[in-house]
Amino acid sequence: MALLKDRVAIITGGSRGIGRAIVSSFAKEGALCAFTFSSSSKEAEALSTELKAMGSRVMCERVDVRDYEGVKEFVEKVKEEFGGLDILVNNAGINKDKSIIMMTHEDWQDVIDVNLTGVFNFTKACIVTFLKQKSGCIINMSSVSGLSPLPGQASYASAKSGVIGLTKALAREVAPYNVRVNAIAPGFIETDMVKSLNENYRKKILDLIPFKRLGTTEEVAQGCVYLASDYASYITGQVLTIDGGLSI
Repeated sequence: MALLKDRVAIITGGSRGIGRAIVSSFAKEGALCAFTFSSSSKEAEALSTELKAMGSRVMCERVDVRDYEGVKEFVEKVKEEFGGLDILVNNAGINKDKSIIMMTHEDWQDVIDVNLTGVFNFTKACIVTFLKQKSGCIINMSSVSGLSPLPGQASYASAKSGVIGLTKALAREVAPYNVRVNAIAPGFIETDMVKSLNENYRKKILDLIPFKRLGTTEEVAQGCVYLASDYASYITGQVLTIDGGLSI
């Protein structure tokens, strides 16, 4: 039986990498998926076409997670198109790793605005619906960098640790309304961002990981499926770390 049958899910940053895997996994589990993208329109359309050909109900739209009015408009469209809303996955994020001395104020603000304020914007736009219906699930994509950052990750680690704080605070607020809020902290996952690393740095990373391999986007997506399903009905305010043991 499909774990997410007929549940309506919004996934931000769903056209590539981990987001794409989440959209695909949710659709295969019977969810009606609405996902956003920022610049990867070809990838977004390709994914939408692929899933529709499999019989899934999918919609996608370019949305700037920093723009609260645009976010609210998208959420209303999703509810009108699919007849409700059950799940929010805040996955959209960017990375501009640099040492503090080289980091500009613009670099810092961009990372905070997308990775943290974007989570707040989508959460705020969805939360009233969840509270009114006394059900809902929010999954926020943090990172192992939010728990144990590497040098050069000041902005990214600050945003991702902020996501964990937001997750835990909100989980306490909305638990009385049967709304669950959890986070996932992936380690080094086989995405375009990691593929661009030079071989020496990649080897150093692998040496730090007890499993001696990178994770897959599907492994992270399956963590999302679990947290969104009824199997996780008594889990809230938690951080599911998917990192091959890196943060042990």
